[in-house]
Amino acid sequence: MWAFLKELFSDIDTTYTVLLLDENTVEEPRRYQVEPRRLLFIWGSSMLVAMLVAVSVLAFTPLRQLIPGYGTEEMERSAQLNAVRVAALQDTLSVQQQYIERLQALLTGSVDGSSEAVQQDEGSAGSDVDDYSPAPSSDSWSLHEQPALMLTRFSGDQQAAPAATAEYDLPALSMPVPPPVETGYPTRGFDPRAGHYALDIAVQEGSFVRTIGDGYVVLSDWTQEGGYTIAVQHGGGYLSVYKHNKRVLKQVGEQVREQEVIAVTGNSGEITTGPHLHFELWHHGLAQDPRSFIAGW
Repeated sequence: MWAFLKELFSDIDTTYTVLLLDENTVEEPRRYQVEPRRLLFIWGSSMLVAMLVAVSVLAFTPLRQLIPGYGTEEMERSAQLNAVRVAALQDTLSVQQQYIERLQALLTGSVDGSSEAVQQDEGSAGSDVDDYSPAPSSDSWSLHEQPALMLTRFSGDQQAAPAATAEYDLPALSMPVPPPVETGYPTRGFDPRAGHYALDIAVQEGSFVRTIGDGYVVLSDWTQEGGYTIAVQHGGGYLSVYKHNKRVLKQVGEQVREQEVIAVTGNSGEITTGPHLHFELWHHGLAQDPRSFIAGW
């Protein structure tokens, strides 16, 4: 057989006549014209097509996971999630390290206790960690100068509040409240048994976070679990909390109005699986299901 193939392909430009004869019969031999060049072309084309089909199957189907060393989709998602958590942990450690250094400086007496020195120390330490916070609003900070005016008026036999208090009274939330983000969809609901006192809203990173009502910012800082977090105290004993932001745009003490932009959505914090807004609503210290208060949800 090999001798026949060797002689057949010795000169690919020659056309051969092949006779097929059955040894067990006396039939007339069958004649075939064979061109070695055409046979080589057909064989090469078939091999090329087979290789392309094999590569396509391995590249665009789940069979690629059978290749040694090729990670599964679950492993890729896990790796991405771990990378996000490592980045968040690094940010947290950086903040905590700077806090410890300032605390050690205060305990050892190497930091002047004057307000000017404290401001300089805080400014230099926070410049590399939280560069998202804008300069404080002078109008908002003036409301907190002592003696600070109360947000609600006295009634009954209590002493009447100053007349100027009426200018800063916070109205109660108008129900239903507007959503904190313009686009997005809920991914996890309110579940107090599981310790989830919030509504998670999947939203594209970089979207604006808006306050659900008038109020004052009472928290604007980095937290280990919630990342960049901002909380707003509203009238009527309501408190709204917005977590996992990319940056916060208001500082503690600033006054905000309904639907005012207070943060930008992101994926910060240790406990997060993707860009979303973790929205909490509290009333007199009790967690409420935000979905029952948001218009259209």
